Amino acid sequence: MTVSYNYSKIWKVSYPILLTLLVQNIVQVTGTAFLGRVGEVELGASALGGIYYVVIFMLAFGFSTGSQILIGRRNGEGNYHRIGEIMVNGVIFLLIISAVLCAFTIHFSGPILSRLFASENILQATLDYLDWRVFAIFFASINVMFRAFFVGTTHTKILSVGALVLALTNVLFDYLLIFGNWGFPQMGIAGAGLASVIAEAIASLFFIIYTFKRVDLEKYGFKKISFRELRVIKNILNVSVSLMVQNFLSLSTWFLFFIAIEHLGEKSLAISNIVRSTYMFMSIPIFALAATTNTLVSNVIGAGRKEEVMSLVWRIAKMCAAICAVFSVFFFIFPELILLVYTSDTSLINAAVPSMRVMLIVVPIYGISNVFFHSVSGTGNTRTALALEMATLVIYVFYIWLSIIHLQFPLEYCWTCEYVYAAFIFLFSFFYLKKGNWRDKKI
Repeated sequence: MTVSYNYSKIWKVSYPILLTLLVQNIVQVTGTAFLGRVGEVELGASALGGIYYVVIFMLAFGFSTGSQILIGRRNGEGNYHRIGEIMVNGVIFLLIISAVLCAFTIHFSGPILSRLFASENILQATLDYLDWRVFAIFFASINVMFRAFFVGTTHTKILSVGALVLALTNVLFDYLLIFGNWGFPQMGIAGAGLASVIAEAIASLFFIIYTFKRVDLEKYGFKKISFRELRVIKNILNVSVSLMVQNFLSLSTWFLFFIAIEHLGEKSLAISNIVRSTYMFMSIPIFALAATTNTLVSNVIGAGRKEEVMSLVWRIAKMCAAICAVFSVFFFIFPELILLVYTSDTSLINAAVPSMRVMLIVVPIYGISNVFFHSVSGTGNTRTALALEMATLVIYVFYIWLSIIHLQFPLEYCWTCEYVYAAFIFLFSFFYLKKGNWRDKKI
């Protein structure tokens, strides 16, 4: 049997996504490092505010992931002319959704968060951040639809350039607005939120200009798009709704994890934000290869080669685990190298090392599980993926309650929650791919 995607081809699709995520995470690391120089309250609040924003944004991201699956399927089928209508109608729909989410955040964040936070200082700093950050959702929604288009058609190289544009803009305005440099107002944590809005807007402008200048608009059907038919949106939603709910629930439980940590104190929250930031940085190859899995599985099925799916998934999973293991071992031995990026406070660094090492061990395991889980979505069975996620999250939330609230584990052992999630999502996904009915799914 001829294999369509060997390691070289997988890497060719993956590395631009990886570079994109690398640049985006450098932005996140830089923002965290800047706020670490402002104070522990700002450092902790940026974690909670950032995760709260991402929880809301995940509804839009889930929709774009469903669009990516459909684009990948149409690309594999050779129905290129139907891709443009998915892209454009998706953008319009997401802008409407963004307006609703923005209004909800502005009016209800205060009452919701005031009931959850123990520290008044953390609460106020989080709200200051969200007052600006929430407006980024409009431009971020446009950007994730461009990501869906370029990943779904396997033309991922431009994503690296777009990410670099976003990164440079964000880092620049973080520097200007957090600290008040070059005559700009000193806004502190609110400046970090505004910097994100400016960066997302400039990235959107870049993708729009590039698409009009360099993409074959005729080939992908951009010149013959109907905006009146609900058929396209309905088709995307059939795939996306489960992903939207799944992503929302997944990040909501992540938010609950940090709410539980916040009750352990401002220092524990600051440490956990550093560990979270490192975790996200270490997960760059995971997210890149998971996105690759999603679109390659969809393309392979669209091309009628369903028998290749399992071997393809295992190949990507092995690649992911190997890459993650190299970085995990290095930072496990030298954790101070990465912690010094975030803070020069020796006591905070020493306190963060145990949690950092607990997190580093799970990264390769999480990589394998995430690849398998995204392959379930790539088959088009997003409702099954939602069911698997919900079953895992029930176990995950119970473990959060048991370890942090009830038994009050030391902070480093609280991070074993990630082991529980990774183990169960892998088991559920693996058995579904082996025994499930995904081969008969039509989208």
